[in-house]
Amino acid sequence: MKDPGFFLAGNGNSPPIHANGRSNDTAGRAADARGKQPAGYAPSPSSGHLSGGWTPLPEEIRSSGGALMGGSSGVTGVSAIPGAEPCPFAVVAPAYNEALVIGSIVLQAKRHADRVIVVDDGSLDRTAETARLAGADVIRLPENGGKAKAMMAGFARARELGYDAVVMLDGDGQHDPGEIPIVAAPVLAGEADLVIGSRFLDTRAEIPAYRRAGQVVLTGFTNLSVDGGGFATTDSQSGFRALSRRALENLTFASEGYNIESDMIAHFASLNLRVTEVPISVTYDVPHKHKKNPISHGFGVLARIVGLIGYKRPLLFFGIPGGVITLFGFALEIYTFSEFYRINQFHYAIFTLGITSLILGLLLVSSGLILNFLVSMIERRAGET
Repeated sequence: MKDPGFFLAGNGNSPPIHANGRSNDTAGRAADARGKQPAGYAPSPSSGHLSGGWTPLPEEIRSSGGALMGGSSGVTGVSAIPGAEPCPFAVVAPAYNEALVIGSIVLQAKRHADRVIVVDDGSLDRTAETARLAGADVIRLPENGGKAKAMMAGFARARELGYDAVVMLDGDGQHDPGEIPIVAAPVLAGEADLVIGSRFLDTRAEIPAYRRAGQVVLTGFTNLSVDGGGFATTDSQSGFRALSRRALENLTFASEGYNIESDMIAHFASLNLRVTEVPISVTYDVPHKHKKNPISHGFGVLARIVGLIGYKRPLLFFGIPGGVITLFGFALEIYTFSEFYRINQFHYAIFTLGITSLILGLLLVSSGLILNFLVSMIERRAGET
């Protein structure tokens, strides 16, 4: 039964869908997701959870009418080996007041995907109508609930239709729908459960300096929040991704707004899902550059990530700062008493600051040890069950 909170509106011209969510007239051919790899991709040996070993096809092949699209605008899915079973996938795009660009995005995405699902996140313009006219399935949310809620609604729709792979991209025009096959390929080849389109793996992405600085900070903290020392992402905030069926069935985490990208990485890493990255391009010359103030957006995501670190790595979050503060307080006390014995002058202010630092530091260290013990106990019991 569909969620009554959503108004689902399908495309009247869409091909009929079987119970498994695949259309009768799917003409695209893709590599078998159980092991065959799309033509033009060569994975290098992965290390840990993350591998940057996917090599994109040359531009002339990725262009319109190239091998990945089978040379026909009516072809859906990613074409690969002749005779291979079709492996259609869906594209999910959240959109808020994007009537100017959403139609173009849908039309371009439909050249590569079996179905395009647009989640209208309470738009005040004609975003839903434009997307539907372009051929998308449209989910209309009654009010603006944020990106995380919109994405979860789109993922639920894809699961309901039985898709084994989903590509997510932003509906504001920043991402190039022509790169959908590049992002989807590792998932369709069965080599990854989550593919992150990274703007920092290639010089094609022209990113303003202030955005680059903010992304570096958020990515660094995201990597700290991830369990396991072998994982590291170069672009934690990228909204251009591909998810396997296994990933779709493990979207069992709570998230709000733009936190979904970091929350998804931390959650999937804790489940030992396979994660890789591929290079993508990006453009910021779009009609609606900022739906949210970049500073407040950055601090909001950072606060969420710091909370994740405190929850998953309490010894790191509390113990290290506590140890530093304790050493600082200890140094102040040594200075106070050395000065007293040297010139017979007692610095009450420094002494008070030192004592306060010692108490605060020891409390933080103790809290980190206790919380780390509790987290270990919870994980041990979860493993036993």
